Amino acid sequence: MKKTLLILALLTSSFGAFAQKNTSLGYIEQFKDNAIKIMHETGIPASIILGIAMHESGNGNSSIAQHLNNQFGVKGGGGAVYYKNQKKVRSAYKKYDSILDSFDDFARIITERRQLGRISDQLTQHDYVKWVKGIQKSGYASSKKWASQVLAIIRKYQLNDLDHTPDDVKTAEVAQTDPKASNLK
Repeated sequence: MKKTLLILALLTSSFGAFAQKNTSLGYIEQFKDNAIKIMHETGIPASIILGIAMHESGNGNSSIAQHLNNQFGVKGGGGAVYYKNQKKVRSAYKKYDSILDSFDDFARIITERRQLGRISDQLTQHDYVKWVKGIQKSGYASSKKWASQVLAIIRKYQLNDLDHTPDDVKTAEVAQTDPKASNLK
């Protein structure tokens, strides 16, 4: 009887943990408005913000995303400590008070750091491919596959559709219906 209860308890806790995992679509839905807001404030494409966050945090499921609210794998902040499976973990990653603080800090890093700041001056919010490659070249990620992995996420979920402002969409619609309006841009 005790073994049966133990097995049931383990299965229930495993299922509960599985059910709580964030999915890609759920993550996008939860944070797309925040990414768009940051895009309008900083010029960093929403697709870049969400694509990198999804990649670095495993859609919010990584240990540092869940325990430190760190969605972008940002290091620093004095060595945060958290508990995982009742064990104390010392981390080189930065701890944030909220997930939104993590998003805001990522935008600050991209726009203010010397090696990254030039990217936002040179590119528009529509150049997501150049953004990813520029961020990788600046040393943000050490993996040679990082840019292609982030681009794959952006393309799979068509995150670059979020980079268009309502004005862009209206101009495109007018240009499609009125040949004379195609010179509006």
